[in-house]
Amino acid sequence: MNLAPFKILALLLSAIGLFLSAWIVVPAPTLLLLPLGVGTPEISPWLLGLNLLAVSVSWVGIRSSRLHRLALGTSLIALLLSILPLAQVPATEQRMNAAMQDALGENYLSQIPNEAQIRMRPQPFSLADTFTGIHPPQVRHTPNIQFAAPDGVPLKMDLYQPPQVGKYPALVVIYGGAWQQGNPKLYASLSRYMATQGYSVFAIDYRHAPRYRFPAQLQDVQAALAFIREHATEYEADAERMALLGGSSGAHLGMLAAYQPSAVPVRAVVNYFGPVNLANGYANPPNPDPLNIRAILESFLGGSPEEVPQLYRAASPITYATQTQPPTLLVYASRDHVIQARYGRQMYERLREAGNTAIFLEIPWAEHAFNAIFQGPSNQLTLYYTERFLAWALRETP
Repeated sequence: MNLAPFKILALLLSAIGLFLSAWIVVPAPTLLLLPLGVGTPEISPWLLGLNLLAVSVSWVGIRSSRLHRLALGTSLIALLLSILPLAQVPATEQRMNAAMQDALGENYLSQIPNEAQIRMRPQPFSLADTFTGIHPPQVRHTPNIQFAAPDGVPLKMDLYQPPQVGKYPALVVIYGGAWQQGNPKLYASLSRYMATQGYSVFAIDYRHAPRYRFPAQLQDVQAALAFIREHATEYEADAERMALLGGSSGAHLGMLAAYQPSAVPVRAVVNYFGPVNLANGYANPPNPDPLNIRAILESFLGGSPEEVPQLYRAASPITYATQTQPPTLLVYASRDHVIQARYGRQMYERLREAGNTAIFLEIPWAEHAFNAIFQGPSNQLTLYYTERFLAWALRETP
């Protein structure tokens, strides 16, 4: 039997498998490599299959070739790495369930209407969904609704609504992008999904740094909220049951907008890996720091904490955590090398100390922006608990 093709295939599969699987534990040192750090934990079931194939091919010639033995050893290492995220899912589910019950009560699900529970994901994680994807039913989509034009810059939002005409809680979705880039369509999958859960979803835009610095972005979010309240009936939204959801810099803006003393009333805030303490983030950037956090903050605020200390304080959601605030869900990644999870926990503790309802969920294997892989394990868990938190917070009260 000619084993040469198996030798080449074994070496190729084992090398590819180890290279990709290594990023599950190795932090990305540069922006160019960051997608590998974000994506590989979320496609770990696919990598597991690849590495199992590599082990099988290497085993064919294990007795006849030293290279096959090398390929087998390499594949086994890659296989172990690719198992790590999936192996942590059960314990992570338990911790998240406990955190939800601790904040909302052991029987919080009984407060959610049955029709809402029927629409929700039946389990926190589905291995099948990682391969087949998450495909919500069709929703009504109205793009490019202009809500403001500050300094002549047209700001628009996309509206996602359930298929049936009705009146639904309002969910405002704010994208991330270091305050410098992005558009409302970045979170289109999330917006569509939440519309199927029974929300009128408004995916909004805002002006970008460095041309427009803080507080321009906050003002734009506030303008969007005022517009939504004014046009709530037209867009089938219940303005008295409104929540804000954002990722990264979008989560930061959502918290700021909800926590201002003169804020438009909202019933809940969902923060996916958002910065909360900008001065501390500047003083203690992650290591490695693939995005150059200090440069981003200087672009956003116009200087360092020494140069503009009042702006850093005003732009930090943690500044307002000691006041009475709406219930807040905070979701962070343990391996985040953009916004470190410890800041999320700090925000959670500050909110709880002030008597606010807050939930902190941490995903041990995930990197920043893990929700970019919509069907990945991290985002599946996040969707499961987010939809339950929002259904609880936005339920109709007698």
